[in-house]
Amino acid sequence: MTTIAVLGAGKIGEALLSGLLNSGRGAGDLLFTERHPDRSAELTARYGIAGVEPAEAAKRADVLVVAVKPQDIEPVLTELAPVVGPETLIVSLCAGLPTSLYERRLAEGVPVVRVMPNTPMVVGEAMSAISPGSHATPAHLALVREMLSSVGEVIEVPESQQDAVTALSGSGPAYFFFLVEAMIDAGILLGLPRAVAEKLIIQSAVGAAKMLAETAEHPVILREAVTSPAGTTINAIRELEKHGVRAALLAAIEAARDRSVELGKPHDSAS
Repeated sequence: MTTIAVLGAGKIGEALLSGLLNSGRGAGDLLFTERHPDRSAELTARYGIAGVEPAEAAKRADVLVVAVKPQDIEPVLTELAPVVGPETLIVSLCAGLPTSLYERRLAEGVPVVRVMPNTPMVVGEAMSAISPGSHATPAHLALVREMLSSVGEVIEVPESQQDAVTALSGSGPAYFFFLVEAMIDAGILLGLPRAVAEKLIIQSAVGAAKMLAETAEHPVILREAVTSPAGTTINAIRELEKHGVRAALLAAIEAARDRSVELGKPHDSAS
């Protein structure tokens, strides 16, 4: 059985470990690293997985999942460089960081797969986009797809599209949470108790998402089915268009894409 080590056991790292366990992998085939001793002890107690230092993880694991914040990557690479060889698969979950960074800083021939997941991983409903580096083979991609399928859906895209993926689905849950928050506030404004507004909107969001996923209908068709002539919905949509909600979303997602590009720029030509 392949040994997998998750470097950085935050929410995403923990969610992946939990998903791998639930998919049938044994705790003995998993490792994690965590800077805070209390957090490390908590995770070991909860899952039975050993917490180790990054260098030990690199020596023992066949797959290293790098799940640290992008700004923390340099010390991690410095620690890994002397101990990682081409037999180890690197799976990067760091927003904005190109596969070329790992290929440049680690041993010649190290296979790297770049991944953009999102936070619904914590409930097993992630959307993860994967892209191979120069030395990653179809077998490496199949292994990463299998791992990530334990916590949601997986799609393969060219690495040139990863900044767009980051803006759209990586940050995407935040846009939905923002919209739900605003709609709950609207319910309160209209006189509903907060608990009632939350129940109405959250279940509406769940149902709408399920319709999109299961009917395969275009969202325009589903929206039009709710929009009766001279009815309540068309009046609401008129106000959304009047206030530029569609344009604001386009601009917001472009801004997120630009920030993802900025995160990767310092590493484009780093030595």
